[in-house]
Amino acid sequence: MSDSFDLGSPPQPAASAKPETYRVLARKYRPQTFSALIGQDAMVTTLANAIRRGRLAHAFLLTGVRGVGKTSTARLIAKALNCIGPDGQGGPTIDPCGVCEPCRAIAEGRHIDVIEMDAASHTGIDDVREIIEASRYAAVSARFKIYIVDEVHMLSKAAFNGLLKTLEEPPAHVKFLFATTEVNKVPITVLSRCQRFDLRRIPAEKLADHFARVSEAEGVEAEAEALALIARAAEGSARDGLSILDQAIAHADLEGGGVRADAVREMLGLSDRGAVRDLLALLLEGNAPDALVALRRQYALGVDPQTVMRGLLEAVHGITLIKVGAAEDPAQPVEERAAYRDWAGAMSFPVLHRLWQLLLKGYEEVSGASLPIETAEMALLRVIHAASLPDPGELARRGPDTGASRPAAPATPAVPPTPTPPADRTPREFADALDTVEQAGQIALVARLRHAARLVRYAPPEIEFSNTRPLPADLLVELATALKDATGRVWKVAMVDAPGERSVREAELDAVQARHDAVAQSAAVLAALDAFPGAELIDPPAAKRSLS
Repeated sequence: MSDSFDLGSPPQPAASAKPETYRVLARKYRPQTFSALIGQDAMVTTLANAIRRGRLAHAFLLTGVRGVGKTSTARLIAKALNCIGPDGQGGPTIDPCGVCEPCRAIAEGRHIDVIEMDAASHTGIDDVREIIEASRYAAVSARFKIYIVDEVHMLSKAAFNGLLKTLEEPPAHVKFLFATTEVNKVPITVLSRCQRFDLRRIPAEKLADHFARVSEAEGVEAEAEALALIARAAEGSARDGLSILDQAIAHADLEGGGVRADAVREMLGLSDRGAVRDLLALLLEGNAPDALVALRRQYALGVDPQTVMRGLLEAVHGITLIKVGAAEDPAQPVEERAAYRDWAGAMSFPVLHRLWQLLLKGYEEVSGASLPIETAEMALLRVIHAASLPDPGELARRGPDTGASRPAAPATPAVPPTPTPPADRTPREFADALDTVEQAGQIALVARLRHAARLVRYAPPEIEFSNTRPLPADLLVELATALKDATGRVWKVAMVDAPGERSVREAELDAVQARHDAVAQSAAVLAALDAFPGAELIDPPAAKRSLS
């Protein structure tokens, strides 16, 4: 017996099994079937039809932002083309079985005939030359030899050129799958040899549903609002969202509870949406002291001033969408949607547009300021000051206030007042309608109508324009709203299939030209032109400015 054994020592327990290495959610829940690939229905339909009809391209280019499933889709295509089914007799299918040896080997990244290459670290012609040489040989065990090249835009110009001939006429057993986030950097000669699929950003509501299923599978309770916040922060990327969810679950474990919205806001440094609504209400009320206190409170909680400004911009944008009749965002909290509806009913389009411009300017200033919180405070004070100014359209409707200088009228015997019908404020002509809208402050709207609108019929409260020169739908809605505010009547503004009159701008130009021709033919001008050869008659600058 060897001297190395210690007979007096107690027997050692058997080595415990090595714990399984934790896999992050983005890897653990990577889609293994096309049905699990969310948000890319159009691409899946095209691939399914191509496989059923046997019209398989020899090269595919998958493009899109990070985390939408480009590499996962490439692996799914590799499985779909090489699946042999549970009985080993199957062919290419859009629904790979996942149990045959090719499917399992591809999913585990160990299939000898499915070669993945990262173009970010293999950029040269030598790397591509290896692919070209190896592609001449048939697949070892699979139906197709497949090359998956990630971030293909990182290849050098020489590498792209070396790949062109093989990419144009590859062997029948070879398929190329390229993935890139910057398709504009891929040469057009390569793009023309590939079947291109643009993977879309995944909608926030679909991401939130996906995160809810993942949370349930992980046995973690998560608030719907928390998942909605994560989905918005992901910006259409499933991988980014799952990484944030992974972090939120870890944060929840430390807190001893589920994934809560307030914890997610704190983790991401997001401004509380309720606090944003409260701040917006203070701005609209013109309450400067409380608005600055609310901003400082968010800053003390660790919220970046730029994030607060962005939240205010998102709120104004949401209110404007509600006002034009857009569908409500189901991911928004109920109280937020209710507040947006109330504000949309109380504020006019000019106020919303002015508020957006002021906040947007403030956001840009804060983003590049050396004193961001101070800059944000000044930006909010500017918003409050502008909100307290009288509306130009309202001043125009009121007219000059001369009550202070008017002498008191002599006393007259009291006469019982006789009711008088309210004055009809409906413009009788289309030109009068434009003047009414312009006096209400809608200068930009009137300018667009003067240049582009061709009137077919003006019969208050109905206006019809020719669709020979189509007008944007929002322009018609703004005109109807402005006329309703000015006249108190509901107006119907529509496009019809008729030629219509010349636009106001064209009519004005015709009038100017007619005056110009009449003056040019007058005896005095003709004599002047005869006395000064080479002279020409031009319109005065004031006339040009009036038509600009």
